[in-house]
Amino acid sequence: MPKTESNPIKLGTPAADFLLPDADGRLHKLADFGAKPALLVAFISNRCPFVLLIRERFAALAKEYAAQGLQVVAINANDPVDHPEETLARLGEEAAAQGYDFPYLKDLSQDVAKAYGAACTPDFFLFDAERKLAYHGQFDDARPGNGKAVTGADLAAAIATVLAGKGVPDRQIPSIGCNIKWTAGNEPVGLSSAA
Repeated sequence: MPKTESNPIKLGTPAADFLLPDADGRLHKLADFGAKPALLVAFISNRCPFVLLIRERFAALAKEYAAQGLQVVAINANDPVDHPEETLARLGEEAAAQGYDFPYLKDLSQDVAKAYGAACTPDFFLFDAERKLAYHGQFDDARPGNGKAVTGADLAAAIATVLAGKGVPDRQIPSIGCNIKWTAGNEPVGLSSAA
């Protein structure tokens, strides 16, 4: 199974703005969540085995930390033409089936994925109250077929630290997953859609 590692993104990078729809037709933008002390932007997929492995624990983790002020926003940037399971309608079905209590948005132009520097699914960007990047690493060390328990421990520790108003350690293990399925000709420089 091909694997893509998340891009190195400098901690402290400001969150990029977005205006994206959910399956119900509502538009969501970065400023909608300005009052929250922490924001997790997660690039995910309906089909990637790395996401399928963690999605139940991810939904549970989002619920657990929502009560403490975490806002989660999931974004799907995969090409829905070559990958019909990634259409906006299918996002709504996935959100309902998995109990996602957070917006699950479609980045059809893939401009938001590029603005964040997203490379894979899952790809997690945790921002502090000032919307500066505090954590850009793995969910945990579970991978399809490696037999390790899905805990979300790495991401959970980072969330707890940010909610406590503390800095997350600079040493962060990159996320690994499926590459974002770029629309042909829309790949960031240096990538191909077949990667």
